[in-house]
Amino acid sequence: MEGLFALGSNGSGQLGLGHKEDVSVPKQVEFSQALRHDPVTEAVAGGNHTILITASGNAYWSGDSANGCCGIIADQDKRDIRPIFRRVCLSSSHNMGPIMYAACTWDTTIIVVGDEKRQATGVYSCGGTETSEGTPVYMLDFPPVGAVVTSLAAGFRHVVAVLDNGEVYGWGNGKKGQLGHLEDGANTTRGVVHKPQKISGIPFKVAKAVCCQYATCLVAEPGDGRILVLGADKWGLKSRAPPEIPSWKAVTASWGSIYILKRDGKLVAWGRDDHGQLPPPGLPEISHIAAGSEHAVALTETGEVLVWGWGEHGNCGPHTDEKFGDVKGRWNVLASLKNLPEGSNITAIGAGCATTWINITTEGLFFVTVTLSTAIIHDLELL
Repeated sequence: MEGLFALGSNGSGQLGLGHKEDVSVPKQVEFSQALRHDPVTEAVAGGNHTILITASGNAYWSGDSANGCCGIIADQDKRDIRPIFRRVCLSSSHNMGPIMYAACTWDTTIIVVGDEKRQATGVYSCGGTETSEGTPVYMLDFPPVGAVVTSLAAGFRHVVAVLDNGEVYGWGNGKKGQLGHLEDGANTTRGVVHKPQKISGIPFKVAKAVCCQYATCLVAEPGDGRILVLGADKWGLKSRAPPEIPSWKAVTASWGSIYILKRDGKLVAWGRDDHGQLPPPGLPEISHIAAGSEHAVALTETGEVLVWGWGEHGNCGPHTDEKFGDVKGRWNVLASLKNLPEGSNITAIGAGCATTWINITTEGLFFVTVTLSTAIIHDLELL
């Protein structure tokens, strides 16, 4: 009764379930090899592919890899067409270090690897027009010598990286101003930037960056908490942003909304809400938050996984508005510790492009097998 569970959009096999059908109840994902003592800690998603990162720094992919967005595809994986999670490979010439961060635009993946001290100093770009199939590009001269990447985020077509010195670099599509003012005068803030460039004019040391579809939100370290939003102001992403939230604990963003979790378990959010993307009233205290393209997933302090927003592909569970597929003004419960065996823990949640992820571990059994029960989580009719 443990492992990684997924639900939602699956037309390209991005859920890693062994098939390509959307699902509206959590199903356990499949791996090409068992993950022993190495639980999944993060799921990041593009439009049709998913990258998973484990505690030890391994990464796995599933979904549409045709343009190289999932790295080098091994021959045995090319022969096995089942949509399941397989080990990410970035280089055929040497062993890569532990994978520290990953972020996906619609059809590319940026992966940051660590050195022998687990310092995030190596950056690879996979997919898109700059690469050929299966040939990740190592970014020379980034990050700058002596600097370490501490935060990585991606929107629809742009990427932002925060360094340990508080500087921010961006690249990709900046036509909506989502890359701010770039320090390199040769680049326009309204065009496409092909390599990382420093964003200038930020009035504080940045600790965290998150990306909407055409906007970027930068946040100062806790205690300061100043907020700067770059890019389009659609849905009031800039004009409705609070000037600061000093007590922030976590920050995430969907395509049109920004969510900031405070240390007291309260959630502050603004932006698009036509499908119920913003937090519903009466939300209990939460410990973790994740945002997908148009929905949000939260883990409460009492161990319940809640979801709300646009769930037309099943990513918000089976109980949605019949006309629009919304969970608006309320939430669905996808999993609960009170319905799991003693010793279980919900260790990670994630959300992607109409996809939702829940990782469950059982005390003493920290591995994911190659794939919950009507009796365990009755509302979801699992197993």
